[in-house]
Amino acid sequence: MATPTSGASRALRLTAALLTATVALYISLVALGNITDFGTNQQFVRHVLAMDTTFKDDDLMWRAITSKGLQDAAYIAIIVWETVAALVLLAGTWFWVRRDHDRARQLSTYGLLMLMLLFGAGFIAIGGEWFSMWQSKTWNGLDAATRVLVLTGISLIVVQLHEKSAT
Repeated sequence: MATPTSGASRALRLTAALLTATVALYISLVALGNITDFGTNQQFVRHVLAMDTTFKDDDLMWRAITSKGLQDAAYIAIIVWETVAALVLLAGTWFWVRRDHDRARQLSTYGLLMLMLLFGAGFIAIGGEWFSMWQSKTWNGLDAATRVLVLTGISLIVVQLHEKSAT
């Protein structure tokens, strides 16, 4: 016999599903845009890694990556990571819809963690601090990365919330 599910549990699952779907849609559109309009963000990555619009402090410029091959490899790795995260989150969304909550929670968690790593460690920490992206007026993606990190973090918290057991 199935265990009754409280209204609060259903609402929490719906919230987790909708947040997962929202992030899945967002990162799917980002990945699609990067694939179909490769050059726009390719220039962004090149400028951030080259540090050519920073304060050009001699104590920091040794960090710059000026090889176009390495810059493009980093950009392709970002696109692959975004695409895989999108697929994982889309699968998580599918399992929320199918009411396979354990699998949905697991896949949603993995996809959201992938984005936390990309936007938190990749864009904010490495891009923002290591490559001093915060110094650039032109090629500074910290605000956008922070918005995605906050949305992803809130989504991850909701996905991880424990449901009250029905009594």
